[in-house]
Amino acid sequence: MERLRKVVNQIAYAPPSQRLTTLSSLQLSLIPLLSFASHLYRLAIFIRHRCYQLGFFRKRRLPVPVISVGNLTWGGNGKTPMVEFIARWMADSGISPLILTRGYGGADEAKMLQRHLFGTSVKIGVGANRAATASVFLEKYGYIDFCSSKASGNPYSNNKAVSDTLHDEIGAVILDDGMQHLPLHRDLEIVMVNGMMPWGNCHLVPVGPLREPLIALSRADIVVIHHANLVAKQSIEAIQSTIRNVSDSLPIFLSKMTPSNFIRASDASCKVSLRMVHDEIVLCVSGIGCAESFVQTIMQMGPKHVNRLDCSDHHLFQTEDINTIRTRLQELEFKFAVKPFVVITEKDYDRSPEVLKKLDPYEVLVLCSCLQILPQEGYTEDSFKKFLKQKTVPRRVKNG
Repeated sequence: MERLRKVVNQIAYAPPSQRLTTLSSLQLSLIPLLSFASHLYRLAIFIRHRCYQLGFFRKRRLPVPVISVGNLTWGGNGKTPMVEFIARWMADSGISPLILTRGYGGADEAKMLQRHLFGTSVKIGVGANRAATASVFLEKYGYIDFCSSKASGNPYSNNKAVSDTLHDEIGAVILDDGMQHLPLHRDLEIVMVNGMMPWGNCHLVPVGPLREPLIALSRADIVVIHHANLVAKQSIEAIQSTIRNVSDSLPIFLSKMTPSNFIRASDASCKVSLRMVHDEIVLCVSGIGCAESFVQTIMQMGPKHVNRLDCSDHHLFQTEDINTIRTRLQELEFKFAVKPFVVITEKDYDRSPEVLKKLDPYEVLVLCSCLQILPQEGYTEDSFKKFLKQKTVPRRVKNG
């Protein structure tokens, strides 16, 4: 299955003009079948959206503002880091947000959010039925209605009395990977775009990486180009041009992942400086949507040599994977006459913490990072937060 995923992924990101030179005969033989499936998928998307437009399916409106953070392509777009960024900012501002995540792929993203946001007022609900999960949490904790006399004042006030009052009751909902989740009405649609591989071959899955046609960008309120620090200015401008062709008024922000430290896989409470890998031999092991961004980030830390083992997004590491990693480590140790480090992402750690501890005597380091908004042409972190405030000031609504 892992091999098949890699084969399909290579097809999805190979430009049509380069297929004959970059794809194997097996991959070329799969394209007609994948293209047929892609046409069926497009039809299913169209029918689903029309059913909502015509009222056959109804969107539920929650009694608090809903922020959707989603994307148009599979994996590596920075959705979950953006969810954490928004949730932490809201909690610091006195609003207790509820994050709704489906828990896909071993719930690695939910586990990472729970670990990062532990001790804050942020609540995390895991389940495919987001509306049902939201109902459970709203019933358990209650919610803030700022139109009522009991909750007057600025919802984003720094006033401690207001913040303490709002600490437990839910003031907003954040949908992780919410763009294609149509059953819930949202007040703000944020679309994340991977600056390193934005649209692939521009076809829908499975022959391409698009979950919806590019015209779906017209539903967005904000677009964020992620990993913007790892690509050339011309590439950013090309992505912006594609977005402007769909909607010329969309605010476009840039973001990146900023490394803070490592933790040891053997003891997550032990923080290690990023200097740990400087001038060392490193093996980057990852099962994420954009392994290239991870590897480039490690290379910027100045290791002597970087090797890599890439798996598909949400890959659950097994004993056979550990054997493969160990073999690669032994080869590197023989070549450089020094014991290499293994570096993994937090998602990989949270998905397979026990398995990845079985690499003794090699040390496994987990890279910790957080999302940062990059300033460009008037679009800054402050203006991003201003957009959030304008779109999500809580209001009284009826469920429907």
